[in-house]
Amino acid sequence: MIASSVSLTSLALVWKSWDKHGTVRGLHICGTLPSSICVSVSKQQIQKRVEEPQPRDWSGLIQVCSGNIQKISHNTGQIKSLLHQLGSDHETSAPQDKLQQLQHYTNQLAKETNQHLKDLGALAPPMSPSEQRQQKLQKERLMSDFSAALNNFQVVQRRAADRQKETVARAKAGSRTAGDGDLNDHLVTFEKEDEWGQAVTQSQEPGITVEDLEEIRERETNIRQLESDIMDVNQIFKDLAVMIHDQGEMIDSIEANVENAEVHVNKGTAQLQKASYYQRKSRKRMCVLAMVLSLVMVVLIIIIYQALK
Repeated sequence: MIASSVSLTSLALVWKSWDKHGTVRGLHICGTLPSSICVSVSKQQIQKRVEEPQPRDWSGLIQVCSGNIQKISHNTGQIKSLLHQLGSDHETSAPQDKLQQLQHYTNQLAKETNQHLKDLGALAPPMSPSEQRQQKLQKERLMSDFSAALNNFQVVQRRAADRQKETVARAKAGSRTAGDGDLNDHLVTFEKEDEWGQAVTQSQEPGITVEDLEEIRERETNIRQLESDIMDVNQIFKDLAVMIHDQGEMIDSIEANVENAEVHVNKGTAQLQKASYYQRKSRKRMCVLAMVLSLVMVVLIIIIYQALK
């Protein structure tokens, strides 16, 4: 098995390791540890970590998405730095391996964030219109930040793919120059096991070694993985466009409900004003009637008093 180890930065890395036939043999995680320390974990441990309960409430999902977006932006900057190291006169396999690992890990973060955004859309909205507006603004800001981070990440993804292809092309050109011309047909791709076996057999010719073939095969495997990750990001962009469209419809629904509520409030206010007007008018009538009755009573009392005299 061909295992990989790198000098660590202050972020976690997760990557796969392959054997010479391109079969995934294990996963590795590097965390915030001292330099050049790598921790390998079993598939059972990885599965246990994947099966850990994910946040399902609004605040928990928002917090995880925000953290992932920050990691994506940070990792994109790290990938840019690694790209500057590729193609130099002192190039080694370490930057290539670290770039591949970091790129794939960042791609997994993007997929996880995309799923969490979908989970946000599946949550029942709050009853209060003010809370609905607040959540709408939070999600809008989150999707905007995620889209910007994805754009930057995809740019460095494509640049990394181009650099990987250039590296493979240089390796193939060197092998063709140093080895027999008959090897040209075996240095394009190694999709099948028999092609790999034939290439290894012919590598006994002077000028090319098994290590050269293994390096070329590994680079081509990395390129295929990188292209697959780029397709994943394209799909995430499509999902994000759908979510933005759905968010717009939800916003229209919220605004319509708010407008309806405002109409009802205005109608209620008008009715209250009318009721207040009628109440004041009724009070005036009662006052006038009371004054008339009082006057009649006074007149009657005077008449009765005069009659008794």
